[in-house]
Amino acid sequence: MAKAKTKAPDTTFKEAEYLRELIARRQPVRVTLEDLTVHEGEVEYFDQGFIRLTTPDGPNLFIYKHEIKYLSEVSQ
Repeated sequence: MAKAKTKAPDTTFKEAEYLRELIARRQPVRVTLEDLTVHEGEVEYFDQGFIRLTTPDGPNLFIYKHEIKYLSEVSQ
């Protein structure tokens, strides 16, 4: 008899853990959106639906998570 597969959890909370770590380290990041627009800055705040990106030479940006294609760390 085949063993039933278990369903993957809906959330692992790793995303929140990683974003908190980026905030604590003040790690510069590069955010590439679905439309390939790129923004660089530091994650200042986040919740379930968006991140707040503080940019060095422009306005603070509120970016919806569903619009993010990639988020990568930038070397300091």
